[in-house]
Amino acid sequence: MTEPTDVHESAHLARRLKEEGLRTVAFFQSLAAEDWDQSVYPGGSGWRVRDVLAHFVSAEGAYLRFLRDTLSGGPGLPKDFDIDAFNAAEVPGLSTRPPEELLDSYREIRAQTAALAASLSPEDLLRDGYHPWFGIMKIAWYLRLCYNHNSIHLRDVRRSLAAVDPPADTPPERGP
Repeated sequence: MTEPTDVHESAHLARRLKEEGLRTVAFFQSLAAEDWDQSVYPGGSGWRVRDVLAHFVSAEGAYLRFLRDTLSGGPGLPKDFDIDAFNAAEVPGLSTRPPEELLDSYREIRAQTAALAASLSPEDLLRDGYHPWFGIMKIAWYLRLCYNHNSIHLRDVRRSLAAVDPPADTPPERGP
């Protein structure tokens, strides 16, 4: 990823965050009621579709808090931050909420992230922040991570939904 070099980078990041956020909401709104409990990651976390959306809410909320802290001169994310422990603590409680409530929370947190991006100067975008997996990265990188992160998980959700076997009373498809 290239370093931001002009005043237009903040607007570009804000626009990408908004666009990806709208696509994410539209995808989740298109799901049938039974899709929300489809397993996405059967090993490890055991997350279902609803857990992935809960993860989007908790992860982006955390990113936003730590970005704001970094931008205000604070330390940002602690060096001993444990992503797996954070997800294990945050996702189960959020995923019990109704899907529309999770979508409302996601819309709100994404709007705040996009607004933060739009408000940043080129100098702000070049400030360093810490990520436990990636190390020291620029604020602009973190903002890109917010929309790239969701795209990766949504790809996995789509794959899991496409892999679902048809109901038993549905005849198998025949070849040409």
